[in-house]
Amino acid sequence: MIIDPHSYAEGFISEDAVKIAARARGVEVGTHDITQGAGSYLSFLAHLLKAQSVVEIGTGSGVGALWLLNGMLKSGTLTSIDDEAEHTSIARIAFADADIVPSRFRLITNPVMEVMTKLTDRAYDLVIYRHNPEDLTYAISEAQRILRSGGVFVVDNFFGGGKVSDPAQRDPKTVALREAGKALKADNEVWATTLIPIGDGLLLATKL
Repeated sequence: MIIDPHSYAEGFISEDAVKIAARARGVEVGTHDITQGAGSYLSFLAHLLKAQSVVEIGTGSGVGALWLLNGMLKSGTLTSIDDEAEHTSIARIAFADADIVPSRFRLITNPVMEVMTKLTDRAYDLVIYRHNPEDLTYAISEAQRILRSGGVFVVDNFFGGGKVSDPAQRDPKTVALREAGKALKADNEVWATTLIPIGDGLLLATKL
């Protein structure tokens, strides 16, 4: 049986039992988590950046956070924000299962854009956005503020289930994703941008 390259890439780095269990809890409550391949890529990116301080917007089941923590410095701290208390609750279970010490993470349950405004200027190495696309314009502005020079802003699920590349798709979420991509790509004095076709698409923008 021939496996297509995308599927091969998705499964290239396997998930451990803790991530598999976290993902299953997410399915039960309806979280929209990062894919296995995208998770392994972001873990690799965190390692390349020697990430000490990371923000994840959209905790979900916690599986994305586990991938990030795998790649971050052992002294680093992940701030993960979600507006659903149930998501935060199951993420805590995942962190406990993985023996992540409390000093390595902050789990915050509050409106995510409200929390972003309270984060410190130029203090973060990596910001992952996995939330409502219609808030992306605001999130990009806040990411620019809180990222250090050379830090990276990532929009997970950028393909929007395959809709973004189809100009006939004009629902608000798809348009918001498409416009965010155009804005980041055009602002080349602030961002260096690329698009990675793994998972449901990772849009990456490095702050210059």
